[in-house]
Amino acid sequence: EQAAEEIAHAMHWVNRWSPPPDCVVLTRGGGSLEDLAAFNTEIVVRAIAASRLPVVSAVGHEIDVTLADLAADVRALTPTDAAQRVLPAKSEVLERLLGMENRLWGAIRGRLEAGRRRLDSLARHPVFLRPFDRLRAAAQRVDQWDARLTLAVRRIQERAEQRWRAAADRLESLSPLAILARGYTVTQEEETGRPLRSSAAIAPGTRLRTVFAEGWALSRVEAAAPSQDRAKE
Repeated sequence: EQAAEEIAHAMHWVNRWSPPPDCVVLTRGGGSLEDLAAFNTEIVVRAIAASRLPVVSAVGHEIDVTLADLAADVRALTPTDAAQRVLPAKSEVLERLLGMENRLWGAIRGRLEAGRRRLDSLARHPVFLRPFDRLRAAAQRVDQWDARLTLAVRRIQERAEQRWRAAADRLESLSPLAILARGYTVTQEEETGRPLRSSAAIAPGTRLRTVFAEGWALSRVEAAAPSQDRAKE
């Protein structure tokens, strides 16, 4: 019973290998029916049936047939027969190796020949035959781009200067100092600094500050009259 459990455990264990093997060989040399009893148990048969890997059974002699043989994917007559079924013949292995060698050398020769053709093609390319032609053409294009960029920057500067001058002139024309420079003055209440726009807001005795283009002067109101009254006078 212990042997059957160990065989079943080994079947489950080998199915968990990573990477998995190609197959499982379940084998034992010849013996009495009692010696082979573990291979006739339900637990071993179920383990073989549940195996994801192909199972080759080679238990006992040719005349011995167990339930494990019947549950396996392949029944071999003896352990030697199982080895021959699982492993390819020496001549077959050598033939495969020879074929792989020939394919490998063929691939190497193909890559070398493709590289040689590519190298010959590049050697005939104008960039290698006349290497400085491309450099001179590139230098000429750089000079052209430099001249165009310089001209564009100069034009941008000129337009910006023109706009700046126009804005400065406009600000100058709107400046109070420019108005004063033309002979006008600004009159304010000396106490509050409020600019006066009409004589109606001035009372006799009010102290005034008159601002000129250059300097200012203080005065006191003796009398004030609307513009129409002054016109009558």
